[in-house]
Amino acid sequence: MACTFISNGRPLDCKDSVGGLKAVYFVQFDEVTGVGFVKGGADTVTSITTSGGTAYKYELKGNSNLEQTINSSRENGTTFYEQVLNLTLPKISQTTSVAIKLLTAANPQVIVEDYNKNLYLIGFKNGTDVTGGTIVTGSAMGDMSGYTLTLTGMEQDPALLVSPTTQTETEWTFSGGDTLTIDLN
Repeated sequence: MACTFISNGRPLDCKDSVGGLKAVYFVQFDEVTGVGFVKGGADTVTSITTSGGTAYKYELKGNSNLEQTINSSRENGTTFYEQVLNLTLPKISQTTSVAIKLLTAANPQVIVEDYNKNLYLIGFKNGTDVTGGTIVTGSAMGDMSGYTLTLTGMEQDPALLVSPTTQTETEWTFSGGDTLTIDLN
């Protein structure tokens, strides 16, 4: 059987993108009842339906990244994508400590927002797992006191782009009329 092959080239693009993550949004995996998307060259999420309807926003500042590693084996005939999200959350608080404890027991889907205004859904089919992290106080006055967290997902496809038709600070609306409430607290 012949495999589907690429259908376009890629010119050198403009130097107008930047690195870094702006925020992440945690969605409880078992509350997602449907994800609509356009499958093609760039898989794009056009709707997210949840029973709870809430995504919990964590704002980020520096030292956080998303890396997707392509794992392909000619011998086994397999390909999968390992999605690793590294988060740095400054300032220790009891509320955040409790939230991180709950995250370590869950397997959320995560929407990642970068500084180029892209939204990516990781853990689409299998969720993500907290695979590591630290709670650090620092030793010198200028050291970080806070949390580092690593979430890992393994998926058959790379992260899907999320494309709400409208986006406000507290709600995303999708083409089918579905809404996702953003919890900022």
